[in-house]
Amino acid sequence: MPQKKEKFTVIYPEYFMLKNTKAEGRRVPKKLARSSVTVEDIEKAVKSLGMNPVVEKDKSYPRFWYKNRGRVLVNSTIPKTELLKKIGQVLPK
Repeated sequence: MPQKKEKFTVIYPEYFMLKNTKAEGRRVPKKLARSSVTVEDIEKAVKSLGMNPVVEKDKSYPRFWYKNRGRVLVNSTIPKTELLKKIGQVLPK
């Protein structure tokens, strides 16, 4: 578990789901979205960008609280929207 004083960016797989609309939580353009994304995919993508992710598999996206897909915490200094686009570019298709 990360230290309390550190500020982390929270990333959910729902941000990259192609079937989700923007209103349902997709945060990247459709050309960067994928049909199926796991926290392991996001973890690999974040590591390939040279960052150290923390995976929390027992968490869920608040809108879909009943789907326990997990989340990834990233200690990043760049804005969240830029980080999501960079991750979307390196996610496996």
